[in-house]
Amino acid sequence: MTSGHPDILIVGNPEECHIGAHFQLAARTLGQQVCFMDVRTAYTGSPWAQALLWRCGRRPLQLARFSREILSACQVYKPTYLLTTGLAPVRSADLEDIGRCGIVRLNFLTDDPWNSMQYAGWFQKSLLQYDHIFSPRRGNLKDLRGHGCNRVHYLPFAYSPAVHFPEIDSCNLIDVPDVIFAGGADTDRLPYVRALISGGLKVALFGGYWDRHADLKPYSHGNASLATLRHITSAAKIALCLVRRANRDGHAMRRFEVPAMGGCMLIEDTIEHREIFGKDGETASYFRSIPEMVNRARLLVENEAERNRLASAAHARITRGRNAYADRLEAMLEITSLNRTSVLISR
Repeated sequence: MTSGHPDILIVGNPEECHIGAHFQLAARTLGQQVCFMDVRTAYTGSPWAQALLWRCGRRPLQLARFSREILSACQVYKPTYLLTTGLAPVRSADLEDIGRCGIVRLNFLTDDPWNSMQYAGWFQKSLLQYDHIFSPRRGNLKDLRGHGCNRVHYLPFAYSPAVHFPEIDSCNLIDVPDVIFAGGADTDRLPYVRALISGGLKVALFGGYWDRHADLKPYSHGNASLATLRHITSAAKIALCLVRRANRDGHAMRRFEVPAMGGCMLIEDTIEHREIFGKDGETASYFRSIPEMVNRARLLVENEAERNRLASAAHARITRGRNAYADRLEAMLEITSLNRTSVLISR
């Protein structure tokens, strides 16, 4: 925590793979003075009690205490903006008091709050207190407006140049997979991965819960650090890109991170993916079915020149197209600044 009057107080996870950390770096890149408060504090205490509260309403054990700490920090440091990420553990009443301090309250909504695995009544109330909500999924915009949220904006995910880049020594890896996938073992993702394995492709899985399935456990490498993901993404022949259906995704965080790391993308065909990466074959290979995915994976594995072309084209599009988190934060601040100006004029 810095002294004085920071421009932004960010509430998020400071680990390098999380959105909070990306926005902290982005704010500093833009020359903003930043305070940061670690959401992991809200989940400290008895693991048993935390598990019970989470099952009973997705409620962090230290929600009340942590939320009051956010309010206190806002009252002491008086930032211009409060930026929270995801299902941030800040209560409605405390957000209301923060608003009375003249602080603009922003949320970058990384997850779908109507996903049954994420739904929390206390957070639904908190949503109503934000001055602006930025969502990277269009599937949430109508719901957020219908819920009564003040101002709702579509804003895609991005990449962080400090941590998402190709590893030039990745070619030294001995066991290079044909296809990698980084993400959780959602039920709807299992058929895709199994089809690739049945098709004779060498698959490497990174993320949670893959080892819970006996047939997939041999391919599971657990949760990986960003350094590991950089190495394996640059080295693998193909990076499989699937959306999270439970979140109603049109794209996900890895869509920007994979090309920034130099990966060749085999990607689900969605409207948002085409908006970001262009038509099929321009910067990525699209698929609409499992058989088409397997067929295209085989073609790419056999064609190194095409893989390199797609990876280079995607890397150029993302890294040269104002897709860093600093660009996203700048857009957020411009939107909120314009709104504040219009309010002042109307007064």
